[in-house]
Amino acid sequence: MHNNLKRKYYFINNLNTKHIDNLDKQTAVIYRNYQSDKEDIFNLIKIRNYCRKKKVKFFLSNNFKLAIRLNLDGAYIPAFNRKFSHLNYSTFKKFEIVGSAHNIKEIRIKELQKVNKIFLSSLFKKNRNFLGMNKFKLLTKLTKKPAVALGGISTKNIKKLNIIEVFEFAGISFFEQKKGP
Repeated sequence: MHNNLKRKYYFINNLNTKHIDNLDKQTAVIYRNYQSDKEDIFNLIKIRNYCRKKKVKFFLSNNFKLAIRLNLDGAYIPAFNRKFSHLNYSTFKKFEIVGSAHNIKEIRIKELQKVNKIFLSSLFKKNRNFLGMNKFKLLTKLTKKPAVALGGISTKNIKKLNIIEVFEFAGISFFEQKKGP
């Protein structure tokens, strides 16, 4: 596959053990469920335990306090979340905070939110947040935080990540593609 990759991030909204079984140890799972207002704690514990059994890191989206309480590996702050309340909580040493951004203003907000990595989207997927390779590269130069490619990454275009010198990516469809015939 892609030899230079450090970490991959897989977005899920429910537990699918078949998909998690196929992940390697360099892949982290980010649970995000924006359809429901209330998190199902029992479901999150089940996902956390399964990920630990498979030695896969597990992050929770948009609920920093619950991520700490459940002793997860980290939290994901989406681009629309501009709050700073998570800075009031103390975290353990290996707790990682990651967040997404679409433009320079959102990058500055994520830096103030003290994220460890910034997911920049959309690299290949042509939606309203489409950056393309050139704009993506320019935005990565405007921050000292490590950039993670997000949006439209597939087995066909994964080698293009070498061109823009990004060695981490996130997605959904890449991990759900059929491998083999």
